[in-house]
Amino acid sequence: MADCADCFVPAKILLPGADTPLDHWACIAVDQFTSQPAYWQKAEALAAGKPSTLHMVLPEAYLNTPAAEPRLAAIRTTMASYLGTVLTRQVNGFVYLERTQQDGTIRQGLVGAVDLEAYSYQPGAKPAIRPSENTVVSRIPPRLKVRRGAPLETPHVMMLADDPGNTLIEPLCAAKATLPPLYDGELMLGGGHLAGWAVEDPALVARVCHALAALGSQQAFDARYPAAAGQPPITLAVGDGNHSLATAKAYWEELKPTLTPAQQQAHPARYCLAEVCNVHSPAIEIEPIHRVIFHSSLASVLMQLAEFAQENGIHLCPGEEKAQNFRLISPQGEANMGMEGDTEPLTVGTVEKFVAYFLADHPECAVDYIHGEDAVRSLAAKGGVGLLLPGLQKADLFKGVVLGGVLPRKTFSMGHAEEKRYYNECRALV
Repeated sequence: MADCADCFVPAKILLPGADTPLDHWACIAVDQFTSQPAYWQKAEALAAGKPSTLHMVLPEAYLNTPAAEPRLAAIRTTMASYLGTVLTRQVNGFVYLERTQQDGTIRQGLVGAVDLEAYSYQPGAKPAIRPSENTVVSRIPPRLKVRRGAPLETPHVMMLADDPGNTLIEPLCAAKATLPPLYDGELMLGGGHLAGWAVEDPALVARVCHALAALGSQQAFDARYPAAAGQPPITLAVGDGNHSLATAKAYWEELKPTLTPAQQQAHPARYCLAEVCNVHSPAIEIEPIHRVIFHSSLASVLMQLAEFAQENGIHLCPGEEKAQNFRLISPQGEANMGMEGDTEPLTVGTVEKFVAYFLADHPECAVDYIHGEDAVRSLAAKGGVGLLLPGLQKADLFKGVVLGGVLPRKTFSMGHAEEKRYYNECRALV
């Protein structure tokens, strides 16, 4: 593993042969469409009998179903088989990629390896790489079953760099005519277009490393966040795939005591593949993540909401616009809910606090975290109660992480569900 800016380094990245189409090889992140099994049924039909990253992951829609355990067993066999027969190309460096999104904008990214020694999800920790949202430790074990002892990884982790000067990724676009092309095609089920190039030239790799080191320097940190000057600097924040990165970290901490100090320095499990994007890119959209409460009724939610507001010093203003606002969606219609008083700093924090309060009194109910207003309305029409949240200004994301610690869980999503990162590049873990 070559040296870079300590926390994000070049890697030996594996890809299938150039004749393997993306539309069945690459599949979307497993934490999408968790309440929409029809999506995964379509994906399974497209990938049936073909090499696909779908055969190496466990969609969360299958968790706690009879399909989970047989699928976990098959994943290991598939990974071992792909290592010897499917993943025939190797990039020694980075992969520069361009993802054409639904609105035609192009999201640029850089795939490399995160050094897990430079990352922590522990509350209060201030490493170079930090989560932007709370890590729910109970979500790690199912992922750990896949990670533990796996011969391969394929990432859906997306990191964000606070790079208003466009120094890290954008220069690679200008040089892409000189880069070896890796893939260029359509992704399955409306995922858009994806193209990628190998970044192996030593001068370009060094340029990336220099830019990343500058972004993570104490001088740059103090200039960007004067209110936190002198604190340990942040280089990257986790934009998506927070729990997948936390799982890689948990496995590394589990494995590390079994290794000698020399082995710890170079063991593949010390690293995790990820894609870095510039949060200032016009193509990066920070979308709110909404909530849907299942097995409940609008009347029950409204009653509990009133009690929650009274107990927490919050003035609830149905139908009014206040400092914090969200919309309740149900088969009976939609209504704006305004809140003021002793609220959390962000609306999502107040709503998440209410959801926990509600579920404590209603264990028969369940909540899911949904991307996209249309999906919330569709699920609410079938009997759920949706809570539509306002957007988050992306310029405040890093500031919130630096000054306030992690954001409330499931605060934001990068883009629409179909625009999530697809599993594509792989890396050997053995």
